[in-house]
Amino acid sequence: MGIMSSLYAGISGLSTHGNAMGVIGDNIANVNTIGFKSSRTTFEDVLSQSISTASGSSQIGRGATMSDVDTLFQQGSFESTSNATDLAISDNGFFIVSPQGSETQYYTRSGQFRFDSDGYFVNPAGYVAMGWALDEDGNDEGTLAEIQLSTFTSPPEATEEVTAITNLNANDTSRSTSLFGAWDATAADTIGDNAYGYQTAVRVYDSLGNSHDITVFYDKMDPANSEYYDGVIDAHNTWEYIVTCDPDADQRAGFIGQVQQGVLMRGTLTYNSSTGALSSLTAFTCDPNTPDPSDDANWEAATDWSTNGYPEFTANFVSGVDQVMSVQFGARSTGAAWTGGVANIGDIDPADPLAGNIPTSSWEPQALTSTQYASSSTTIYQTQDGYGTGFLENVSVDTDGVMVGHYSNGQILYLYRVGLAKFNNNQALSKMGGNLWASTRASGDAITGHPGENGLGRISPNSLEQSNVDIASEFVKMISTQRGFQANSRIITTVDTMLQELINLVR
Repeated sequence: MGIMSSLYAGISGLSTHGNAMGVIGDNIANVNTIGFKSSRTTFEDVLSQSISTASGSSQIGRGATMSDVDTLFQQGSFESTSNATDLAISDNGFFIVSPQGSETQYYTRSGQFRFDSDGYFVNPAGYVAMGWALDEDGNDEGTLAEIQLSTFTSPPEATEEVTAITNLNANDTSRSTSLFGAWDATAADTIGDNAYGYQTAVRVYDSLGNSHDITVFYDKMDPANSEYYDGVIDAHNTWEYIVTCDPDADQRAGFIGQVQQGVLMRGTLTYNSSTGALSSLTAFTCDPNTPDPSDDANWEAATDWSTNGYPEFTANFVSGVDQVMSVQFGARSTGAAWTGGVANIGDIDPADPLAGNIPTSSWEPQALTSTQYASSSTTIYQTQDGYGTGFLENVSVDTDGVMVGHYSNGQILYLYRVGLAKFNNNQALSKMGGNLWASTRASGDAITGHPGENGLGRISPNSLEQSNVDIASEFVKMISTQRGFQANSRIITTVDTMLQELINLVR
């Protein structure tokens, strides 16, 4: 009975070491598998058999069995790639993927994702990564869902703010009696080159995404020969300006066919004679439906202002759609409105100096402001906040999992936030093949969250996590396992010899 038991002990050793070699082989086979986590085996002895000895009761072991196969979740090294949608998790967590249209969720460390023809963010097997849709401010919308780009275009946004910061040459001279009067929309050349001292143009957009050029013309005033602004304070340091657009694009009912078609705003900029800084400004606009824009009385001091304190004018590039825009020259009103000065240009009296639209108590120069220095007139800074239709050019993912789209119109829009999951018991996850794990009762439910929060790792874009298999260590284990298998096989052959001797006793 004892000899036969020895056979079974040897067989258990062969079986255990054979299974251990299978684990080692699987590790070595996946040495280059993205996101693979190696496994290790642990052995334990089998319940011992009690026997009687001269000293009493003793125990003889019955062999070995495999105690457990553990998955080693240590992080693998990162490989840099040129694909922005290749993602790796630094530290704890799993990507969440699901077959399209299924409620089943799997978990993986392999972040080899791309967009398919339907806009789904998928792995090579076609499983869709899960995440949260983001609003325009980057906040989550709704619950965890499949990441899918439903549109590859960025809608246009009409311009609301225009900024034109310039330096106007202090040594320049007046070119025209009235800059506004020099504009003629009915002529082949709306304004002659000799009628103004400087111009700057900003491209703006209407509600349909069409682009239009807004041009601001400047001309230094001549106190002795000024038709409209004779009463302006310090006319020696004051410039007349007009804000214009292409007359053919101006659809304001009262301006169509008029000489003034295309003039959106007019006024003056006054500079400090000592510092050259902008010290006062006026802004006049005309009702878009006025029957006579040539009448100065219809050009009223701007009473409309933006929330930031800049004067506003109304354009009409799309028929029937009024587009209100503010213009910034480098100063704003901190008060409730643009007030002061006369009601309209027609009320200007040379005997009464014309104050700026912004009261002194509300005047606030900006960090970047228009100036009048003794150097060539130039545009220091110009911008606007509108844009046309854009097409998705590429997608990038930040370390916090936020996915943004880069569009041809220069916009960078929030799209999704990649979701991650963790478990209280990673060892209890069930391997499903294809670099996937599934949750079990023993693992507990997935705890989902944002990358970098609540113990979840951060995302490394343009990276893939390599297998954490240490091939040198696996070779050492393979040698020791092979020797263990060999030794157990010798037990069987030795016991066989012993049995043969026992059988020979009856001959």
